[in-house]
Amino acid sequence: MTVEAETTEADVAPARKSLSTAVEMLLGAIVASVVATVGLFAFARVQWPAFNSSNVLQAVTTVGQVVTLAGIASSVLLVRLHRAGRFATLLSWASLSGFVTVTLGLPLAATKLYLHGISVDQEFRTEYLTRLTDSAALRDMTYADLPPYYPAGWFWVGGRVANLLGMDGWEAFKPYAIGSLAVAAVVALVLWSNLIRHDLAIVVSLASAALVLAHGSPEPYSAVIALLIGPALVLAWGGLHRIDGRGGWGAVIGTGLFLGLAATFYSLYLGVAAFAITLLALLAVTLRIRAQKSWKAAIDPLVRLIVIAAVSGVLALTVWLPYLLKVVQGSPATSGTALHYLPEAGAQLPLPMIEFSLTGALCLLGTLWLVARASSSRRAQALGVGVVAIYLWSLMSMTFTVLGSTLLSFRLEPVLIVLLGTAGVFGFIEFAGWLVLATSDSPRVKGAVLVIGVLAGLSFVQNIPQFLSSDIAVAYTDTDGDGNRADQRPPGAAAYYAELDEIISAQIPRDRDDTVVLTADTSFLSYYPYLGFQALTSHYSNPLANFAKRAQVIADWSELETSDQMVAALDASPWRAPDTFVFRQGPDGYTLRLAEDVYPNDPNVRRYTVTFSKDLFDDPRFTVSETGPFVVVSRS
Repeated sequence: MTVEAETTEADVAPARKSLSTAVEMLLGAIVASVVATVGLFAFARVQWPAFNSSNVLQAVTTVGQVVTLAGIASSVLLVRLHRAGRFATLLSWASLSGFVTVTLGLPLAATKLYLHGISVDQEFRTEYLTRLTDSAALRDMTYADLPPYYPAGWFWVGGRVANLLGMDGWEAFKPYAIGSLAVAAVVALVLWSNLIRHDLAIVVSLASAALVLAHGSPEPYSAVIALLIGPALVLAWGGLHRIDGRGGWGAVIGTGLFLGLAATFYSLYLGVAAFAITLLALLAVTLRIRAQKSWKAAIDPLVRLIVIAAVSGVLALTVWLPYLLKVVQGSPATSGTALHYLPEAGAQLPLPMIEFSLTGALCLLGTLWLVARASSSRRAQALGVGVVAIYLWSLMSMTFTVLGSTLLSFRLEPVLIVLLGTAGVFGFIEFAGWLVLATSDSPRVKGAVLVIGVLAGLSFVQNIPQFLSSDIAVAYTDTDGDGNRADQRPPGAAAYYAELDEIISAQIPRDRDDTVVLTADTSFLSYYPYLGFQALTSHYSNPLANFAKRAQVIADWSELETSDQMVAALDASPWRAPDTFVFRQGPDGYTLRLAEDVYPNDPNVRRYTVTFSKDLFDDPRFTVSETGPFVVVSRS
């Protein structure tokens, strides 16, 4: 098997090369942060109409996208002409981060909430950011006295930024999400620029960013990893596949750092990335043995894989160590139900390359390029193994259903689209080169190919807000932490949360993060850093919290008949008991709407209501207050 020399890692002074790349990433991140901050600040200064009731924001977004794309095109032209190299680099960073900021920031300019508002998954994500804004300590997003189970990296950084700026966690979520995506896009560009030709790296980074924004941006902490996984696989292949066994250790360390970052951000993407890199290592072993005719040739690639695992493991412990120590110390943990979800998309192999769309066409071109160049291109080999890893993961996920669980393969589709789309860009550029060569360098053919590429790209990017229209709509219809709806319609029950906070603070004069609240309106915990007695659903619950047993205890409490029984039950709770209950008014008493896991059914959650008799709290040991649809009961 022959390979092309596409990696630009220097044979001389690799340590200096690695340091230079790291510094460049830092500078790029700073530029992206400044661009995102200035852009979002400017957008917030204008009184915009709601996106879901006017086309004004779509129009302004399109203008902003054209401006940023013009900047990217100018940077590509300067690079190709070998003029103003540093300025071209700076321009590409600013334009790419500006593209991300405009594409997400302008459609959301008239709301303080991020995509999908404060609903469902975004509710627990906001709760996590609120918890880590309140304190830098690694604590579970909901439960008292527990370390976090879900990786805290993205949320911890965001919490520290919000705390530094004096912002509430919920309010910082949108600008932090957009800013982190802008930073990740530029970091990916820097990494690509050190792996392939600079002008090509800019185009590939733009395409990857556009695909991630369209298909993965509602989950920003995973989208950050999705932006980096393509160049990380190419980097990993450069470190693992060294026929002569020399050099490549900078790529090995860099790959370990990437996996460590993934481990601190998103476990699922860590799993599939580690799986893909392991497949690359096995492929490297096979090629080394075949080239050197000795089984000893397998040692070097395997040692490199072990180093990658060690580096990533050390970084992963920065967020995983407290949880692991808790488990080792003997705290009982349930199996958890985070993997108990099988929508229709998870029961079929994703095939974006056969969809009739621009994304489908790009993925189809990428598929053809991966097959055609599998034996001659390092990029195709690395990206191709990544694609194969996703399909193998999907098959394993479907097989795991027999064992009563899944591997959540449906969540990997954004990564698959990015990998195939990246390959599609390489394929389009190579195909265009062949076409120009076949027509004797005809300027008309060059112009036609360029126009087709520009028009297709512009058509795709200007429709990204439409891809996200349902998520954007929720951001405008949900009630924010100030009690307002961005579409200016009457707010929901969350408008009373500020009053709930005042009542609880008056009845329980302790810090919020030392007060346990039992409520079915768990979005209250997304806006205020109170501890919760029970999470939204078992799928977002810490396995150490014993979600199902807590639900049973709550149901048992609802069947009590006297205040003495209630007080005794609270005192006997195996976990720290609620200091405050936040109920809804019901026809027969005070109600809580709870949830249970009903996998393998789809939907996988069943909602049910428990009702507490009002007589349980008709006692001096409880203080009862009402506001809006809520009843607050605090233990005196």
